[in-house]
Amino acid sequence: MSQTPPLLRVRGLHRRFGDLDVIVDLDLEVDAGRALAITGPNGSGKSTALRCIAGSDEPTAGTVELDGKTLDERSPAVRRDLAVVLDDMSFFPDLSVVEHLDLLARAHSIEDIEGVVDAVLTDVGLLGQAGRLPGTLSSGQRRRLALATAFVRPRRLLILDEPEQRLDSAGLTWLAERLNAEKRDGLGILLVSHDAALVESVADDVLALEPR
Repeated sequence: MSQTPPLLRVRGLHRRFGDLDVIVDLDLEVDAGRALAITGPNGSGKSTALRCIAGSDEPTAGTVELDGKTLDERSPAVRRDLAVVLDDMSFFPDLSVVEHLDLLARAHSIEDIEGVVDAVLTDVGLLGQAGRLPGTLSSGQRRRLALATAFVRPRRLLILDEPEQRLDSAGLTWLAERLNAEKRDGLGILLVSHDAALVESVADDVLALEPR
């Protein structure tokens, strides 16, 4: 009898830029309801690994599977199940905070769009900024908006690149509580983090990378 595959499985991931090997033979797994944190100093390839896994960069070699099937970001199932927040996330300059979230909720056919969007805005602490444009937000508020784009849509796997960036101490406490709630709801989480307290609070497993 075959075992159920992990939610996310990565085998032999390799990324080369010219003559530089940034990632070599990276293996990892993330099960539903668990979080894996990738740690390591700058230059160790953490963000590159996330991009290759999420499909925004193409690995030189290796496989990435979601539910035992090749992860193809163009697949409707992957678009439904995978929520990604990378560091360089951009926003439409002429759409307000609430309009961004409303657009995403509609794109994913969320029922009770207004209720879901309001709940997410309240949770991330942006209800008072709902009508503002992204360019008028502080860096911490923009980070909360980026995280809100993941929470307003369906998801089974969260991929987060340094989600703690630019959050204050209260924001870090909220983030840890929110990610642990996501795990309790059965989601898998793969995150890159430099914050030891966040890793200690959220991660069930830690993968430490070193510069090559």
